[in-house]
Amino acid sequence: MPLGPWRKKNKSTKEHLVENEEVSGGHAGAGSLSKSAVNGAGLPPPPANLRPKLVFHTQLAHGSPTGRIEGFTNVKELYAKIAEAFKISPPQILFCTLNTHKIDMDKLLGGQIGLEDFIFAHIKGLKKEVEVYKSEDALGLTITDNGAGYAFIKRIKEGSVMDGVKVICVGDHVECINGRNIVGTRHFEVARMLKELPRDKSFTLKLVEPMKAFEMLEPRSKGAKPASDNKMGTGRGTLRLRSKGPATVEEEPTEFEEKAVKKVDDLLESYMGIRDTELAATMVEVGRDKKNPDEFAMALDETLGDFAFPDEFVFDVWGAIGDAKQGRF
Repeated sequence: MPLGPWRKKNKSTKEHLVENEEVSGGHAGAGSLSKSAVNGAGLPPPPANLRPKLVFHTQLAHGSPTGRIEGFTNVKELYAKIAEAFKISPPQILFCTLNTHKIDMDKLLGGQIGLEDFIFAHIKGLKKEVEVYKSEDALGLTITDNGAGYAFIKRIKEGSVMDGVKVICVGDHVECINGRNIVGTRHFEVARMLKELPRDKSFTLKLVEPMKAFEMLEPRSKGAKPASDNKMGTGRGTLRLRSKGPATVEEEPTEFEEKAVKKVDDLLESYMGIRDTELAATMVEVGRDKKNPDEFAMALDETLGDFAFPDEFVFDVWGAIGDAKQGRF
């Protein structure tokens, strides 16, 4: 395995939501387990006439008529369909929530959509520029990206540096750091940039908040709990979006899958300072039929070539998957 958890072999093309959180100087993740996440990873998008014939209802979160969308296989295509329905440009969309128009990070759209979920799109609102004094190493933010190039704030830790800057809110898109435009930068890169800012000095953020209706102006939210504590969907299956290959309709994860994904997600935070249940789910799927850690490590390199995992981490993940198989959690 290559060394260095932050070195990338190639540019990531994942288009699902993941997240990065600063935890005591580190950073923290959303998604679901796909039963065909690995086997279908290299397939081209299917022709439009072969895509799942599923229709979803959608609204703009600040208020709009209801639209109907279908025929999308990833987050970028989803945003394009929503934009077409409401005659706006796709870059106007910051993120989507499921079954609520509020900026509720527990309901954030990730790599899956319940077949009966209602999609609310949050679009760009007011811009603001904020100067922050970094008095501690950890700022207390969870940074998420929307799968289409925008990083935004998912959570603000109570009592942290950022919690003291009341103009900064959950849902704000981070557009610039110290004058550097970061649109198109992945979540873990943004978190690293914030972590590496020098302590006891000020820095400047340019932010874009989601457009709000009058009734949405509420007390400032601290954001979501870790994504592993949140479940979406109706129990009747989900539409799984993927960056490569067709979208698929799948059953809910098994008890083994849920426990293994949670444990691997905890290990991602412990070793690499990130939380990403979509990544954890893929690792569980890769490792469930491997016979030894070396075979597992080789499969990780083939499947997740844009990450470089420490050897100790790989061994612990292998052990966690084995424990979940044996029901030892």
